[in-house]
Amino acid sequence: MARQYAVLLTQDPETGWWVVTVPSLPGCFTQGATRQEALERAEEAIAGHVAALEARGYPVPVDDVIPELCTVQV
Repeated sequence: MARQYAVLLTQDPETGWWVVTVPSLPGCFTQGATRQEALERAEEAIAGHVAALEARGYPVPVDDVIPELCTVQV
């Protein structure tokens, strides 16, 4: 069964690497030297994370996160 997850893609200002986190899968993250590489690795990270959950008999979260980008002034 194909699953779809929203991801958060940010560029590290110090290293220039792209970091991907998956809000619906806590602890699932990866990175890449380019945006494309990070997104490709995200597919692998998500598949591995889901497989590990299934292998241990844990429920696999559905992607119920509706991302919204906001700014906060401090």
